[in-house]
Amino acid sequence: MKEISCKLLVIGAGPGGYVCAIRAGQLGIDTVIVEFGKPGGTCLNVGCIPSKALIHAAEEFEKIAHMAGGKGPLGIAVAPPTLDLTKTVAWKDGIVSRLNSGVAGLLKKAKVKTVQGWATFRDGKTVEVETETGSQVIRAEAVVIASGSVPAELPFLPFGGPVISSTEALALSEVPDKLAVVGGGYIGLELGMAFAKMGAKVAVVEALPRVLAQYDAELTRPVLKRLGELGIEVMLGAKAKGLSTKGDALLVETADGKNAKITADRVLVTVGRKPLTEGWGLEQIDLDMVGRFIRIDDQCRTSMRGIYAIGDVTGEPMLAHRAMAQGEMVAEIVAGHKRGWDKRAIPAICFTDPELVTAGLSPDEAKALAGEIKIGHFPFAANGRAMTKQGEDGFVRIVARADNHLVLGIQAVGQGVSELAAAFGLALEMGARLEDIAGTIHAHPTQGEGFQEAALKALGHALHV
Repeated sequence: MKEISCKLLVIGAGPGGYVCAIRAGQLGIDTVIVEFGKPGGTCLNVGCIPSKALIHAAEEFEKIAHMAGGKGPLGIAVAPPTLDLTKTVAWKDGIVSRLNSGVAGLLKKAKVKTVQGWATFRDGKTVEVETETGSQVIRAEAVVIASGSVPAELPFLPFGGPVISSTEALALSEVPDKLAVVGGGYIGLELGMAFAKMGAKVAVVEALPRVLAQYDAELTRPVLKRLGELGIEVMLGAKAKGLSTKGDALLVETADGKNAKITADRVLVTVGRKPLTEGWGLEQIDLDMVGRFIRIDDQCRTSMRGIYAIGDVTGEPMLAHRAMAQGEMVAEIVAGHKRGWDKRAIPAICFTDPELVTAGLSPDEAKALAGEIKIGHFPFAANGRAMTKQGEDGFVRIVARADNHLVLGIQAVGQGVSELAAAFGLALEMGARLEDIAGTIHAHPTQGEGFQEAALKALGHALHV
């Protein structure tokens, strides 16, 4: 049995793990990273990147479909389009493959040793990895757990056959005629809307009173409008019960307690994700837990000395960029730098149509924390660039303290607003006040002007609304 010794062992090569390993390598730390699948983890291989590729393809197909017959307002007429999903998926896989190679190259450049296989803890300093060539033991001074998360499964709708997770949805060879989506969160609506644009008849089943429940009603209103335009049926307060005997329909209990059937070729279950804490010997290293998640402090240290945990396995928010920031920080701590987790905001994006962006506190959260607040709201219907993109439906909203105008939260909904996330996050991290944003010259014509205008509105002197 082969043995390796190193300064730092990273378990999992997802966004958090590979960033941690690369940064450690840059700092001259002898680093080994273990990954069972391909580098990049869920986000790169079966999550963030491939889903955005599919969403983009769906958007392009729908645009062309609307131009068929020359009925659109732009004066463009084309023949009715067709979609070969096999080619679309192959294009998506090509992007993923290039990024896989890129991550592998960056690890190699940083002199990180990669071990392909499944790691299992023997103790707090030692893991055994089952590789294609046999078992390998790795001993390390410090260990980072970055094992990520997996789709949550419903016991009465186990994955298999017509019941699929987001992973299988991103690899379908053809668009289902009828798709039932269980769960009206961001994953379910992102993929449900994409398949609706590609021609599927989509129904969404949500147990809560509304979809996208983590966002406030004002922010989600444009998305609800778009769901209706796409012909997506949304069943609220409804509970999925299982498959029909023939497996061709989803059984549902409606909000009024009645039984219903939704005919479906595929049933996409998107009821969240759960941390991957099983199968790698967690029982061998007595870590403190918070429910299903590993407990960490503000330096991502666990309850065992020398063991760190980052990313989805440590709890919400389960976001790739959070894991990346944690991974970079831990690498620097292991190198002896003084670091801590002191983030004012972690932007979150929902890639529905239109897109949603949140950073910092919502109006209700800000009011509970600071008392009196100011809110600036600027609609994209008054933004020239949004109008030229046919993206008038949406707005930018800023929430600030009333006494000193410190910005506490920023939200937006609209076409392409995901690209405003960096500006929102930067403003919050820098401790910006309304006057800072209002006094910053924003390029014209851009949707980013809505950010400045929202600040002006909160100050009582908006210029364009």
